[in-house]
Amino acid sequence: MIVTALVVAKAPVPGLAKTRLAATIGDAAAAELAAASLLDTLDAVSAADVDHRVVALTGSLADAARTDELTRALASFTVITQRGDGLGERLANAHADAATDGAVLQIGMDTPQVTAQILSDAAVRLGSGDVLGSAEDGGWWALGLRDPAMARALLDVPMSAPSTGTDTHAALTAAGASLTMLAELRDVDFESDLDPVSRRCTPDSRFRIAVDRIRSKRDVESVT
Repeated sequence: MIVTALVVAKAPVPGLAKTRLAATIGDAAAAELAAASLLDTLDAVSAADVDHRVVALTGSLADAARTDELTRALASFTVITQRGDGLGERLANAHADAATDGAVLQIGMDTPQVTAQILSDAAVRLGSGDVLGSAEDGGWWALGLRDPAMARALLDVPMSAPSTGTDTHAALTAAGASLTMLAELRDVDFESDLDPVSRRCTPDSRFRIAVDRIRSKRDVESVT
């Protein structure tokens, strides 16, 4: 089966990106971490065994942290603009816009610990059914559908809620999806997520390096 990897991303603009994280570490640091997370995710997708690679983007990349790096990384992807009002509608439209002749495997930019192997294994599973990867906070980090039109089921799912994962599973199952669960991962939404996620990243991960840099800076500031 042909598989398109779809990354749904928001330009990491200071003041607009990762606002819950920014509440405790500041706008600039949150945007830096969001950019690092997206860059690591793009690396994993680039190395994964999939047929097509698409990024559905919202926001101004020109105003984003690490804009030059992101521009270079995105050059090898097909970049489309997110459309729709709510998140559910934007996700459904992204699946439809990214679809070619096969399945769509969608991930976000909140799990920089994801690897090319994890994504490749998920793509293989799409040969026999649909896949869903749950997140520790009750949401989900990956959704693979053999029929991308089935993503319309997301329109009725409350997003960013503790029950989003179970509600998504129920809605897709009711729509006819045959779901296999992927490994559970932890999203980066709050400062408390930084260390657990960075420890699961490789030593050369941009996210891990950015977390260490921000921690070191804050340690210095606390001393002075």
